[in-house]
Amino acid sequence: SAIFNFQSLLTVILLLICTCAYIRSLAPSFLDRNKTGLLGIFWKCARIGERKSPYVAVCCIVMAFSILFIQ
Repeated sequence: SAIFNFQSLLTVILLLICTCAYIRSLAPSFLDRNKTGLLGIFWKCARIGERKSPYVAVCCIVMAFSILFIQ
């Protein structure tokens, strides 16, 4: 379970951010209509992925290196 392992939780969060940013690049209106509520989490993840994309990309590379070579 990803909840009990910190590295798995970070991996899931990074994948969520990257997936939401990708979906928003394909269909912006799909995520923009749900800015509040429970589905607003996906809109917020998309905004993080767009605005902090260099930092997210570095985190993805570090996480991939960690998963491939350290574990």
